[in-house]
Amino acid sequence: MRSLVLALGFALTLPLQAAEPLPLSVQVALQQAQVDAGSLGLVVQALDEARPRLAWRADSAMNPASLTKLVTSMAALDTLGPAWQWQTPVWLTEDGGLALQGSGDPRLTPERLWAGLKRLGVTELRGPLRLDRSAFSPGTVDPADFDGEPWRPGNVQPEALLLNGKLVRYTVRVDGALARISADPALDPPQQVPATPGACGDWRGALKLQWTAGQRPRFGGSFPAACGEQVWPLADPEPASYSARLLALTLREAGIAWRGEVVDAPAPRTPPTAIWPGPTLAEALRDMNKASNNLIAEQMLLSTARAAGVPAPSPEAAAVWLQAWLEARAGTAPPPRIVNGSGLARETQLSPAQLAELLRWAWGQPWMPELLSSLPLAGLDGTLSRQPARFGAAAGRAHLKTGTLRDVVALAGIVDAPSGRRWVMVAIINHPQAQAARPVLEAVLRWVAQDAPPGRTAP
Repeated sequence: MRSLVLALGFALTLPLQAAEPLPLSVQVALQQAQVDAGSLGLVVQALDEARPRLAWRADSAMNPASLTKLVTSMAALDTLGPAWQWQTPVWLTEDGGLALQGSGDPRLTPERLWAGLKRLGVTELRGPLRLDRSAFSPGTVDPADFDGEPWRPGNVQPEALLLNGKLVRYTVRVDGALARISADPALDPPQQVPATPGACGDWRGALKLQWTAGQRPRFGGSFPAACGEQVWPLADPEPASYSARLLALTLREAGIAWRGEVVDAPAPRTPPTAIWPGPTLAEALRDMNKASNNLIAEQMLLSTARAAGVPAPSPEAAAVWLQAWLEARAGTAPPPRIVNGSGLARETQLSPAQLAELLRWAWGQPWMPELLSSLPLAGLDGTLSRQPARFGAAAGRAHLKTGTLRDVVALAGIVDAPSGRRWVMVAIINHPQAQAARPVLEAVLRWVAQDAPPGRTAP
């Protein structure tokens, strides 16, 4: 009862910007999160209705965080089609070397490199390794620019010949009084720190990572034995030489003797010896959207812009192309601003109405099933896999992209209500306490799953 009274009092302070008031459950959630309703932008519209059931600050320019990946996804599907596939041409050169030409493949893992090299059927290379990364131009962003944490995998910068995401995964295993740390790929020697008693807690903080650009990572702390085996993926601090070091390691592991150097050079003009097939666009979309992978989003946008005719695009040029694509389909009121393809930016601006319009347009496209299947399914997988009870009737029935920054939480996609009706939902909160306001988005989702009943009755 006290929550009801508070919510009704709170409702009196809501701005008059929607024909329908916010559902009572949403008002209560806002009050409990101590977030004002002016920080929420919302559009809910049935796919079989011409007008939104609820539009709250729908035309406000807001930071959508990783909802930007929806725009990248739709632009890629519209331009390339779901069956489009990355390909990496490979040459055995006349001077006894090897040449690789990057095309933006986001999944060139050590396993694929090893298998591709073995299929070439050679046991020795006497010439240089030539790496052609000219398909994309480098950008101006430094990995530390966004949050000052360049070791985070989400801050790795894209490139045409991206090997293993420029990552090293450090596995920590307890061995008696020691915790032994091994690197995969084995670009660093094994390390060890003391294993300590007590609860697991913040094991990453306890390891005391020493990460400096241009130097190899070191661990100078300890590791709680109660944590068992753990894996910590880190961006390599020497990204410019990562591909060369990984290729040299993979050649050794594949049993191919090599004497030479690694050089950046154009690929030969002759037909390639082999083409290493990469993922289809539909496969990469699932990897990107289920886990909200920033690097795949940037690789995808660059590949799409290049296919659309932007020569050797930089991340900045690709973002300009994406903004033009968006404006042609969702309008310019308010003026959108696209900074990159992932949403990892403070400056990105879109309105809930623009995203809702884009989703409604996408619903009529032949590739809509691939887009839906790439999104997290509420309560079941991806970034929405935990605590399915919080989604109510929407659990297992809503395909939604999540968005999270320090001061942003967001949720958008298609809700398949138990009644059989399908709804477009876009909800964004921009507020210093946004992280406390996730229950607001969940309240909206539960309300939509009940066919967005009008009036103030809480679902």
